[in-house]
Amino acid sequence: MSTQTASEATSPADLAPDLATASLAMARRFQAGATMWCVSPSWPHHARHVAVEFVHPVIVGKRALPALIAPGREPVAHLRASVEPGDLVVAIAPAADPEVGDLMRRAHAWGVETAWIGAGPRPPAGAANHVLWLGEDDRAPHDGRFILLYHLLWELTHVCFEHRGNLQEPPPVCEGEVCITCSDQGELAEIVSHLDGEARVRTATGMRTVDVTLVDDVAPDDLVLVHAGTAIARVDGEERR
Repeated sequence: MSTQTASEATSPADLAPDLATASLAMARRFQAGATMWCVSPSWPHHARHVAVEFVHPVIVGKRALPALIAPGREPVAHLRASVEPGDLVVAIAPAADPEVGDLMRRAHAWGVETAWIGAGPRPPAGAANHVLWLGEDDRAPHDGRFILLYHLLWELTHVCFEHRGNLQEPPPVCEGEVCITCSDQGELAEIVSHLDGEARVRTATGMRTVDVTLVDDVAPDDLVLVHAGTAIARVDGEERR
């Protein structure tokens, strides 16, 4: 999660802790076989640039990393059919972009790691796994600082590959046969289909069938909280965060 404070960073140097955290998370995902999906409905040239940086190494000896763009103004529809659990989604967009906001809401149910890169008014806390933001300056997407930001992200991800001992995901905090805390947690799920009190849902751990009699009028694309095989609540944007 982003460590940037309310003081609002204005240069890539101010984002050093966030860049380091995001780069390590991305390196771990790539090492496990992830594909990175780049999204930028408002600034499509930036999505193309990020994808090219990762898939086409410009330094001899650097590995090519799988990166694609989700074109057009409907990234949710495109990525819902394309992403796999464990993938990466990098959005380059202003916080007010409704399509990107909706995408970020659903990402946890899809099992993907998210990074949101932008400038101007900042998205709400918890909107993505990693928020890399250049403060309140609306000009940033059109100057060198913005491009430098994702060049640094690319370079630091490759630095992480040079330290293979850090690429292994840390073990779970809880130990033993049953963790009471984890067993009592709900799981975000996206409704795929619904019939006669049951729904087929997509979660970070795969597809499953759950009981939906406790929630009213669910429909495909709705987000719900699932616990013990039962949808216990519908989830809107604020509840997700």
